[in-house]
Amino acid sequence: MFTVIPNGSVTSPQGFEAGAAYAGIKTAMEGQRDIGILFSERSCVIAGAFTTNKFRAAPVHWCQERVHAGRQAQAVVVNSGNANAGTGDEGYRNAAQMAAVVADKLGLTAHDVLVASTGVIGVQLPMQKIHEGISAVTLSKEHGHQFARAIMTTDTVPKEIAVEVALSGGRGVIGGACKGAAMIHPNMATMLAFIATDIAVEPGFLREALSAAVADSFNMIDVDGDTSTNDTVLALANGMLGNPPVGAGSPDAAAFQEALGHVGRHLAKSIVRDAEGATKLIEVQVQGAASGEDARLAARTVSSSILLKAAVYGNDPNWGRIAAAAGRSGAAIDLDKVDIFLSHVCLMRGGQPQDFDPEAARIAIGQKEVIITMDLHLGNGRATAWGCDLTQEYVRLNAEYTT
Repeated sequence: MFTVIPNGSVTSPQGFEAGAAYAGIKTAMEGQRDIGILFSERSCVIAGAFTTNKFRAAPVHWCQERVHAGRQAQAVVVNSGNANAGTGDEGYRNAAQMAAVVADKLGLTAHDVLVASTGVIGVQLPMQKIHEGISAVTLSKEHGHQFARAIMTTDTVPKEIAVEVALSGGRGVIGGACKGAAMIHPNMATMLAFIATDIAVEPGFLREALSAAVADSFNMIDVDGDTSTNDTVLALANGMLGNPPVGAGSPDAAAFQEALGHVGRHLAKSIVRDAEGATKLIEVQVQGAASGEDARLAARTVSSSILLKAAVYGNDPNWGRIAAAAGRSGAAIDLDKVDIFLSHVCLMRGGQPQDFDPEAARIAIGQKEVIITMDLHLGNGRATAWGCDLTQEYVRLNAEYTT
């Protein structure tokens, strides 16, 4: 029902432009950018998902207020290198000022501009540099890739995608960009994601669709068990396709949800693949759970197990760590019914250890993508979560993050 657009970006949908510049917030490097703007020719219906961390950053408060009030928006401004978190009233005023400066540049009001920040916590934004950076941004349909680079911190590659989806009112596009490589254990790391579409969507349905997409994508990944102060996912729909607005129960609802879900999963997995120091992606598939929520609990707990992450890094097929993590997850477990597979290698069946080929298991766990499957044989619940291995490089990067 949808196709991936080659080299697609957040500006692939009709009516969206973006731009980026170097403001001097991050250390200067060739091609460095640290401030970006996403702009829509028309006002957009918006939806958002935000960190549940009580130590929320100022831009999170700014966006939550607008999303929860049911407002529309027409632009997003993002800076990297400084999280504007733990910065008190001054930090909130700075977030508001960022919105105001962009609004002046684009002929909008500050309430039309959403704000996001990522980087070091507890440092006030260098507002003079922010002003100069915003002034230097040039918007273009072709600058979606610049935007994806501008939001990066310790990411090593930009993360973006666009898909085209067939609807009754024409072929619409959903594009997205995100950043994140550590402080990732979203509960809605430092994770930011921006999704744009030219499809007309009813506000209530956009909120529901984004919530469902986040639940199966960004909320199912883990790098290090830390939920960020700045986690934000924003969706903007400008309706320029001209289709009848997609709503719950409409003929196009399922197609829109499927395409949005794919965008979310692609971006979420991109974060885990690019996790700080990571060498492997871990995919945990749980089936046969007593409920969908139990499946999610088990899958997330296994994928976020530090012991399992270390074992995967060391190519050690220690299935006891898989079983132990599932057992403490809070999901209903009957030990006499559990099956555990590492790729095609059966490690446990019906709660009984299997006489597996150690070499085959080591080969399976040595792959770039390590697939773990658990069948709990208690019901129809199923879920998939993604994690990564834990390496010395992760420790080095985070031991030196502010130095």
